[in-house]
Amino acid sequence: MEGIVAVWTWIMEHLLYINLVLSILIVFFQRRDPKAVWTWLLILYFVPVFGFFFYLIFAQDFHKSRMFRIKEMEDRLRYSVENQERILRRERGDLEDPLSADYADLVYYNLEQAGAVLTLNNDVEIFTDGQKKFEDLRSQLRQAQDYIHIQYYIIKNDELFDSIAPILKERAAHGVAVRILYDGMGGRFMPKVRWEELRKAGILVGCFFPPVLGRLNLRVNYRNHRKTVVIDGRVGYVGGFNIGREYLGRNPRFGYWRDTHLRITGDAVISLQIRFALDWNYATKENLFKEERYFKTISERGMQAVSPGSTLGIQIIASGPDSHERQIRDNYLQLMHKARHHIYIQTPYFVPDDAVLSALKIAAKSGIDVRLMIPCKPDHPFVYWATYSYVGEMVEAGARCYTYENGFLHAKCVMADSRVCCCGTANMDIRSFELNFEVNAMIYDEETTERMEAAFLDDLTRCREVTREVYEARSLWVRIREQGSRLLSPLL
Repeated sequence: MEGIVAVWTWIMEHLLYINLVLSILIVFFQRRDPKAVWTWLLILYFVPVFGFFFYLIFAQDFHKSRMFRIKEMEDRLRYSVENQERILRRERGDLEDPLSADYADLVYYNLEQAGAVLTLNNDVEIFTDGQKKFEDLRSQLRQAQDYIHIQYYIIKNDELFDSIAPILKERAAHGVAVRILYDGMGGRFMPKVRWEELRKAGILVGCFFPPVLGRLNLRVNYRNHRKTVVIDGRVGYVGGFNIGREYLGRNPRFGYWRDTHLRITGDAVISLQIRFALDWNYATKENLFKEERYFKTISERGMQAVSPGSTLGIQIIASGPDSHERQIRDNYLQLMHKARHHIYIQTPYFVPDDAVLSALKIAAKSGIDVRLMIPCKPDHPFVYWATYSYVGEMVEAGARCYTYENGFLHAKCVMADSRVCCCGTANMDIRSFELNFEVNAMIYDEETTERMEAAFLDDLTRCREVTREVYEARSLWVRIREQGSRLLSPLL
């Protein structure tokens, strides 16, 4: 006991020097955004020494590793990317897509920076209600003949999971290869006995960044936020819904859950499958790329193409801390810069970096109809109040901002000019841009975008507009929460 007291006394006597050394480590040993550095230094100042341990847990830098590289997939992707690059250079946008001439530079950018191959033979179904989305998913799971690959950030042990698990067991019993991948943080409350139950039924289960020593997760700041399902290479899902009763609107705290999820049929499904395989390979060390059957297109499987003559273009864009680039964020920026009439955004968290905030404010000040929709209630209080502070800036710039009053808004969508839209798992915040593993579908199609925008406009009837008068009337306590949360925004 005396030894502990002596150590503590020594630390307190030399606290200034210890903090100085730790500050040098934070500033000089990792390349970070200056705002994030200053925020960590502020934490170190207010929570001496222990703040550095928080830094070690929450601020590890995975950019250097490119952790998902696998030789077989790199060779395959490089051929597809280089082939489309040659076409774009030669034709400059003539990919049989009526929108490609106007958006060829965006297609090319996503292809070059994110390896996102453009596919045209696709159909898209849009789900905004959890009941309908999971009914459709269960129906498609029952039809699986070859494989089922499921990835969700959150999987909870409740009635929704109970409605899906028996179908997976039944399909596995009939020889269908079933794999489930969940995030170590998002799946932390699922009892191990449930995973063992699935494994005994022949289902393979993987955990991305699993916890150690019980529920302690040293990589808690890096979350695999992706939510995808791929069935037989025929149909794929991507969007905002996780597996839990609140996503069906059964949690009184949130009420009705308004989200957006896509069911994609067509060649873009293989891009989702590649993304799943890369995450699965990293988490379980099983190389799925050795199995050719997992990467066959609809035509290669002998299935009928979706809509004959379809030109619905999709690029699947993934981003995460394993990359130096911010692919989804930069795609958003390009969309904003190219908009000529309107930009509609739905996001539960609006904590943009300077580039995104400036792009939206410039668009609003230039006469573009910029509309932003956020929830009316928080699920993460600090993030919500930081969001509300940025809403004030948007209103001041001339954008129209709304809070969704019919429950909780969790949709992650950007729509521009009734021509293109981007939807998936990424929020409009720094965490999604830099720290989370995310995946979005960039869609080049007027009819699909118009359906997305129609849903947005319908949601406006259940919203309250945040006008300048409304924003200025907020209480002193709200203003204090806003400023405190915004100060922490680089870390949220």
